[in-house]
Amino acid sequence: MFKNIIELKNINKVYKAVGGDTKALKNVDLNIKEGEFLAIMGPSGSGKSTMMNILGLLDTPTSGTYILNNRDVSKFNEKELAKVRNKEIGFVFQQFNLLPRTTVLDNVLLPTVYGDIPDPKGKAESLIEMVGLKKWGSHKSNELSGGQVQRVAIARALMMDPSIILADEPTGNLDTKRSINIMKLFQEINKKGSTIVLITHETYLAKYASRIIHLRDGNIIKEEMNK
Repeated sequence: MFKNIIELKNINKVYKAVGGDTKALKNVDLNIKEGEFLAIMGPSGSGKSTMMNILGLLDTPTSGTYILNNRDVSKFNEKELAKVRNKEIGFVFQQFNLLPRTTVLDNVLLPTVYGDIPDPKGKAESLIEMVGLKKWGSHKSNELSGGQVQRVAIARALMMDPSIILADEPTGNLDTKRSINIMKLFQEINKKGSTIVLITHETYLAKYASRIIHLRDGNIIKEEMNK
C-alpha cells in the first residue's frame, strides 16, 4: 500500500489587499500518494497557482497543515523550506527557465550548485539520454526546439532525485503534438516511481494523470480517477 507523500489539512490562503482580502484557497484537504500522477484543474482564478506555490514550498498557507514526507513543513522557516525545496521538489514550468546560451548539460547540472550528489556529470548525461536528447548535450539551449527545451527542463527537475515533480502548465508554449510527447514522457517517469503533480487547464492533458482534482473558487469541487 502506497503511503501519503503529501497531506494538506484544512489549508487556507488569504491575500490581504487595501480593497479587501482574497481567499485563494478555502479549507482544502488533499492527500497525494507516493508514486501517484495527479492533475489539478480549474479555470483562471480557481486557486491552481496558489495550490502549486504551496505544494512547492514557494508560499506558505495562512492556516492549516502541510505534511510532506511525514514532516509538518507548514511550520518551517524560509531557510528550512529552501533546503527541502531543493532536495525534494523538482519544478517544470511553462516558461522553461533555462539559461539560454548555456549547454544542455550545464542546464541540467544547475541544481547541483545548491546541493551535492555523487557523479553529477554522469547523472546529468544519463538523464539527458533518458529524455531523448543524448546527441544534444553540448548544444546550447537556444539552439533547441520548444519540445526539446522542455525535455531539458524535465531532466533538470529530476537531477536531485526529488520526491515530487511539480509541473505547472508545462506544455503551455507547445503545440498539440509536442504537448502529447511531453505528457507521455511524464507517464514514463511516473512509472519509474516519481510522484508527479500536474497543473493544467487542458482536459486532454489531464487525462494522462491517474487522478484529477478540480478546483473552483479555492475549493476542491470534484475528483475523478482515470483508467
